[in-house]
Amino acid sequence: MTTIAPDVVIDTRGLICPMPVLKAKKALDVLEQGMVLNLISTDAASRSDIQMLVQRLGLELLETRERRGVMEFYIKK
Repeated sequence: MTTIAPDVVIDTRGLICPMPVLKAKKALDVLEQGMVLNLISTDAASRSDIQMLVQRLGLELLETRERRGVMEFYIKK
């Protein structure tokens, strides 16, 4: 597992769809090109929602980690 140093961390544990995606989009809107967002979520829908968001915005999903129901997405703008 590589170490990724995110520029911004958004913790949405306990929030359900659509809040994790909305918070990720809001954070990504203000990031500069090349910066990395770490989104933390416990909502199972985030698995597919974040992939669709990344694809729709033309961004790069660097890595997805999951442990004990907590998912971490590393998204590069």
